[in-house]
Amino acid sequence: MSNTVRIKEQLQRNAVALISLVIAISSLGYNTWRNEASEHNRNQRLLSMEVLRNVGELQQVVYHRHWDMDATDKGNPRTGWALVLTIKDLAQVLDGQVPVSGTGLWQVWDRNWQGLGPDRESYDEIIDAIATLRKDTHALLQSLD
Repeated sequence: MSNTVRIKEQLQRNAVALISLVIAISSLGYNTWRNEASEHNRNQRLLSMEVLRNVGELQQVVYHRHWDMDATDKGNPRTGWALVLTIKDLAQVLDGQVPVSGTGLWQVWDRNWQGLGPDRESYDEIIDAIATLRKDTHALLQSLD
């Protein structure tokens, strides 16, 4: 019985320390979780902005190629290919529908890049794929906390 009394007395004397220890451990766990979530969101935001920047550049290439019939300078399809591949690669590490949209843009570009100059249908398909990727990227950004 004396051991039980001694343990009870020690718990009473050290209650504040034990409560402090529990609070410290739970706070550390919460902070670690929050830091991980914040880092994930930061990475998603950064990559999303990079995708949107590259999508804007690709859209300029498409406009120059279709409307100005410029295939050698600002509307160069090789520049478009480099942008599409970069967008596809960046999109693969993002959440939501962005990876699907990035791959979709790459597939649409692959089917339509050669018809970009005079062919309105090719232009429309590429612009639609760009708009879908942009919409999905904006949705991802809005979903982050």
